[in-house]
Amino acid sequence: MERIDVSILGRDYSLACLPAEKEALLAAVRHVDQRMLGVKGSGKVSSNERIAVMAAIQIAGELLTMRAPDGPLGNVAVGDFKRKIDDMNQLLDQVGVPAVQEQS
Repeated sequence: MERIDVSILGRDYSLACLPAEKEALLAAVRHVDQRMLGVKGSGKVSSNERIAVMAAIQIAGELLTMRAPDGPLGNVAVGDFKRKIDDMNQLLDQVGVPAVQEQS
């Protein structure tokens, strides 16, 4: 594991990651920092905790509306996949079939 020092909303954090994951982690930190700075800059939210929650909601919204890049499912959002899987598991529960496990 490699230790990296980052700053988010002016606060320093020390994170650990595998060397192969370093660039992706740094990109994620930049994205979170930009979102939090944007929320703070709006002037509507002042506490760091609320800024973090609002930024997390925005990022989650981005993730859930992200589309698969190409192929037959290119126009389906990630959030739609999750809802469809949840609906299928509910139907399976109704007929007594064990639910399909999601992979993280």
